[in-house]
Amino acid sequence: MKYSIILFFLSLSVLADKKPNVLFISVDDLSNALACYGDLLAKTPNIDRLAGQGVLFDRAYNQIPLCNPSRASVMTGLRPDQIKIYDLDRHFRDEVPDAVTLSQAFMKEGYFTARVGKIYHYNVPASIGTDGHDDAPSWQLTVNPKGRDKTDEAMVFNAEPHRKISGALSWLKADGKDEEQTDGMITTEAIKLMEKNKDKPFFLAVGFFRPHTPYVAPKKYFDMYPLDKIRLPYAPDGDREDVPAAGFAHNCPVPGYNLDELTLRKALQAYYACVSFIDAQVGRLTDALDRLKIADNTIVVFWSDHGYHLGEHNGVWQKRTLFEQGARAPLIIKAPDLKSGGQVNRRIVEFIDIYPTVVELAGMQLAKNLPGRSMKKIMEDPQSTWDDFAVTQVLRPADKRFSSPVMGRSIRTARWRYTDWNEGKQGEELYDHYADPMEFNNLAVNPDSELKKVILQLKAKMADKASGKIPTTPFNQPRL
Repeated sequence: MKYSIILFFLSLSVLADKKPNVLFISVDDLSNALACYGDLLAKTPNIDRLAGQGVLFDRAYNQIPLCNPSRASVMTGLRPDQIKIYDLDRHFRDEVPDAVTLSQAFMKEGYFTARVGKIYHYNVPASIGTDGHDDAPSWQLTVNPKGRDKTDEAMVFNAEPHRKISGALSWLKADGKDEEQTDGMITTEAIKLMEKNKDKPFFLAVGFFRPHTPYVAPKKYFDMYPLDKIRLPYAPDGDREDVPAAGFAHNCPVPGYNLDELTLRKALQAYYACVSFIDAQVGRLTDALDRLKIADNTIVVFWSDHGYHLGEHNGVWQKRTLFEQGARAPLIIKAPDLKSGGQVNRRIVEFIDIYPTVVELAGMQLAKNLPGRSMKKIMEDPQSTWDDFAVTQVLRPADKRFSSPVMGRSIRTARWRYTDWNEGKQGEELYDHYADPMEFNNLAVNPDSELKKVILQLKAKMADKASGKIPTTPFNQPRL
């Protein structure tokens, strides 16, 4: 009996000293179209279950609503202006060659680090099965599955045949099983790596390609969303009239791509089918953690690279906007040591906060040169002191509308979203989320004296945040 007690306490000590694993799940182009975020159409039981075990950040904002710069920002913990990436082609190491990425930080602590699928940027679907725009120093092992979604590309329906399926509303009700699709294969390979490395600390990044266009998922997921139950988002007539031209992305210049309502509803059906398909893969991953008995020692991070439009504002689709739907994105973190399961955290956080948060949750030393902040304290106590605002930006390329590139920057506080384009020279937007959460009424068009004060305060706050400075004095009323 005496020896049993000793062995019991020794096992507890070993468990306490064991480094936690990290399962880092990224989803491509996923909006907050999840049941746990209040979406009434989405069927996402596995992601909902994860949210019920961890912390769901209801107001998480990406730094730039585009794949390459957003992913590079998350993995380096640096803002787009620091890494000088605003579009799809440049690599962050061109500007910051000595950056220590999130996975590298864990590698330095003796972790096995691996990537399966898309973490850094890929051209989808062209680069599926390759390394894409990867960062080799970030990993000890990479796996690049390629499924029948690639071999069946000729079967994809393209609602806009003049555009490539990578950026068009395009979809396929796929034949076969989940495991035959690239994302199903990614799940299978990730589980194999967990099985092989369950007895040593690992940082495993698992990146899914859907629901990025083309929307491809097995037919059974389409069947979950009957077309007669799907409606396009509401917007009042003339919703676009008070928005500056720069507010709309160059790749979605006209409402709904001039497609008819039925086609757009079919696109919505396909998108939600992909969401439920990815939800099933998340379920396979979390079930594997339970089966391998490592769930209690694994930090799970679930995130999408940015928000995504599904027809809001009279027909805005996809990404590259600074509206709420483009800037806000899902973020769920489950940390075994935190007694915060099922918490919906409504503090405003940024995606550059992910890096320091995961590092601190793992018990590692925080880097001093990162602009983001660890969210651990507001996970433990949501009422902790915290600066509730986030900055998101996007670059409009020179085109028929603009003779030179136009930078847009947007700040989101508890009450307001303020956006300026080319420092206001190409227009401004101000939305009051207390009265107008869907951002239908641009108050910057004809602001009164009080709103002008709000705009000046928000501009100053945004400039400080973008420069990395954090104001130490709270702003006076009206509350921001």
